[in-house]
Amino acid sequence: MNHNRSDKLVLDALAIEAEQAKQAGALGYMARALTMATLPHKETSGCAFERKNGLFNLSILAPPSVGLPFGSIPRLLLSWVTTEAVRTGSPVLELGPTLSAFMAELGLARQGGKRGDITRFRSQTVRLFSSAISLRYSEKAMDAGLGFNVADEYNLWWNPKSPDQLPLWKSTVTLGSKFFREIIERPVPIDLRALKALKRSPMALDIYCWLTHRMFYLQKPVEIPWPLLQLQFGADYADDAHGVRNFKFNFLKHLKNVCVIYPEANVVEGERGLALKPSPPHVAVLPEPRKPEERWRYAAALPAPAPAPPALLLKTATYQKARLAAPGFDVYALEQDWREWIAKKGEQPKNPDNAFIGFCRRKAQPKTA
Repeated sequence: MNHNRSDKLVLDALAIEAEQAKQAGALGYMARALTMATLPHKETSGCAFERKNGLFNLSILAPPSVGLPFGSIPRLLLSWVTTEAVRTGSPVLELGPTLSAFMAELGLARQGGKRGDITRFRSQTVRLFSSAISLRYSEKAMDAGLGFNVADEYNLWWNPKSPDQLPLWKSTVTLGSKFFREIIERPVPIDLRALKALKRSPMALDIYCWLTHRMFYLQKPVEIPWPLLQLQFGADYADDAHGVRNFKFNFLKHLKNVCVIYPEANVVEGERGLALKPSPPHVAVLPEPRKPEERWRYAAALPAPAPAPPALLLKTATYQKARLAAPGFDVYALEQDWREWIAKKGEQPKNPDNAFIGFCRRKAQPKTA
């Protein structure tokens, strides 16, 4: 990193430290599933891509004529989409009055030409909105999944040659109904200023969002082996010892920049992997509950949920209630124990959220002699 860029990163960090995200109007959100496994970092051949995070798999499919989304732009766009969906409670989003205005909102420069931001931005927007995402949770006794389109419909009335021109019609995207439900029920709070400061590196963006999410629920120190981190973040590296070393070197380089922006993150290089200790989350804010009238207004546009969702997805508020029911416990570790217990029983609960909270409460009860 050159000195000018390094100085700019430090100045951005000082500005973020001086004022909380909500006070600065920079409170944003990222889809939880996309902090656990991520998009490609660079252009990938073919139209299918997969990332792993332990028992969790994320797959992305794109039309061959369009290609897969990659790099920083779709990540910035996903954060904007998630933030707007949480803020408005609507799956139909307006993408700014002009192309220039929308790009400025994402912190992108207006550079034309074949390799300019304008050309790349339009291309990456089409790639992202054309993609289908599949989430899969797999273990010995259980296999569950959820698939959705990022967008059911999109209309881009942008002319790259005239980015400041007001079009006759508004550019909009209608999020896929399952994707919309996923992001408004399980968003991860982030600081949008941090994304703009780290936007030059898709890996740095991924590390920041992942750390923010992980530190929110981390209850005790943990060391994550480098090969597992490579599966989650580094699909571009060889699957051998040399590839792990290259991944580790680059990961630590980008982690250093993330820690400038997020200095409270207690994370260091361990003996076998990355050592994390409980730390304050970068943004300790949860989205405000939806107003009843907003829930009813958009419920009609969404398909009715299945009687027993295959993945038994839990609401964000359920994790908060679980922490109160089992103080001091890692609720995500409890969640894994709970899912294993359900798989052994062979029947799914009618109300997964209440069932999980009850399970946590029983686990927290002191054992009698």
